[in-house]
Amino acid sequence: MNSEIFSKLHIDVARNSTDDFNLFHDSKKWGRINRNPFAGPIVMGFQLESLVEGKVADFRRKLGEERLIAEHGLHFSNYQFTFANAVKPGQHVAVEIKQSQFKLEPEPVLSNRIAVKADGGLALMGFKKETARPLVTGKPDLLGIGEMRIQPDRCFLPNGYFLKRKFMMNSNAKNFLCGSLRDQSEYIDEIQDVVGFPELFPCALLSSALLEKALKWQHDFERNPMVYTSHKISIDRRLLAELRSNDALHILIKPAANCAEHDFGDLRATPLDYECYGLFRADNALLFSAEISLVPLETILQAMAASA
Repeated sequence: MNSEIFSKLHIDVARNSTDDFNLFHDSKKWGRINRNPFAGPIVMGFQLESLVEGKVADFRRKLGEERLIAEHGLHFSNYQFTFANAVKPGQHVAVEIKQSQFKLEPEPVLSNRIAVKADGGLALMGFKKETARPLVTGKPDLLGIGEMRIQPDRCFLPNGYFLKRKFMMNSNAKNFLCGSLRDQSEYIDEIQDVVGFPELFPCALLSSALLEKALKWQHDFERNPMVYTSHKISIDRRLLAELRSNDALHILIKPAANCAEHDFGDLRATPLDYECYGLFRADNALLFSAEISLVPLETILQAMAASA
């Protein structure tokens, strides 16, 4: 199994392309984090998942599975990952993709189990599935909201969602691909007039939105850092194909009902689950839905101490 190596530069390129200012990924500020066990910057979660996206795409092409996806109208790409450990610069990262499983009943689905290891230790595990309907089925209630483009950036909407507006840029997508150890020319090649966005690039902008929301709540990123525990994401590839540079992407995030009372900003915060959506076009078309789970670093440190 071939391995890849991320450098600090790869992390900087990826985080700059998505406006991710999390201290965990900052080569100078990581030391400010209270009781940071990682002793340096770590690879972004979405950056690692983007590497997986590229590996699975290569896997599908080699087996001719793209035709199977088209024949059965499997327009939705679904990712579900649990984070087991951080990946550090210089580690050998290997992506293990299990044999594809295709089922017609009760609905057609093409799936693969996936494990990502860093220096032989498990870092990420989960699956990638192609389906005709999204596996993350949530939908934001937009009654009375109107077009997103008329709403102020970084505001709280009447329906409780925090709105972060991002603009899709070819240059940012290319840098994100490079930071994820992928070939940018597969998606954007000006000479060949090829312009497209990888599946996880729009989703990776969620990190920026979550961080911006935390700033609104005056969250202390040094005293109470939060880390991802899991991502569940469904992307509509038909809408993804419509995205072009300079298109506005409206990201909506809101804590799950049982998490709202201790949203970002509370130093006693327990694990948090967020429902997240990416909308674009004047009709607020739903590009992606996601469920993002975070936990305070302190909780992880306590679990590590208990198991030692």
